[in-house]
Amino acid sequence: MHLETSGPSDGRPLLLLHGGGVSGWMWQPTLERLRAPVRALVPDLPGHGRSASDDYRSHRETVDALVLLLEQHAPSGAVVAGFSLGAQLAVLLASERPDLVADVVVVSAQAKPLALAGPTVAMLGAAAPLARWPRFARLQAKELFVPESLLPAYLEDSSRISRATLVTSVGENLRFAPPAGWAVPRSPALVVAGARERALMRDSARILQAARPGSELRILEGVGHGLPLQRPALMAVMLDERLRAPAAG
Repeated sequence: MHLETSGPSDGRPLLLLHGGGVSGWMWQPTLERLRAPVRALVPDLPGHGRSASDDYRSHRETVDALVLLLEQHAPSGAVVAGFSLGAQLAVLLASERPDLVADVVVVSAQAKPLALAGPTVAMLGAAAPLARWPRFARLQAKELFVPESLLPAYLEDSSRISRATLVTSVGENLRFAPPAGWAVPRSPALVVAGARERALMRDSARILQAARPGSELRILEGVGHGLPLQRPALMAVMLDERLRAPAAG
């Protein structure tokens, strides 16, 4: 995976995991607004952005790669935040390798598997070429609250994404359910959803919070599916709260 790092080498490690169909650039507005000094680790997930040459194969394979990344860059643990697809990966990391996750912020993660995921993914596969059509991509960018300054990056990512990556990543997303390890709270957790997201997303946030004792739930008024781009200042405030908390150990 392509990895961008920034910030002081002695800053608190912060791993940011983007959503499907975008890449690490989506965290730029949030990073610009953070007050806490961090060592930011921002990968482009497989099949996305500058990692587009390797298709997205599974959550399992991606989590394994993220574990290696954290073992190399943050062996004592990082604050991990993820959005949508990246939020599901953050849940898996916190569940399977709590020694590498000091705190986890889960934003807009679907956690209720869809009964008709197969037909939905098949339809998506048939429509995959639309992602490369600039007009369609601009409509999708609007749904994600991509600002005009980052629209060229979004359009470039849309032109790169393969049908295999689109079908596999969405299929994994639609079938996702919290793993058993999520119920063992070995690090703090904040679960976030927007009040203007689909009911499925708000229900998913409640499921994730209820499944993890001691975790916190926030349903944010006026926020849709795109918090880091729609309200980056608010996203930064929530991350600053976690980053300023004493690190475990």
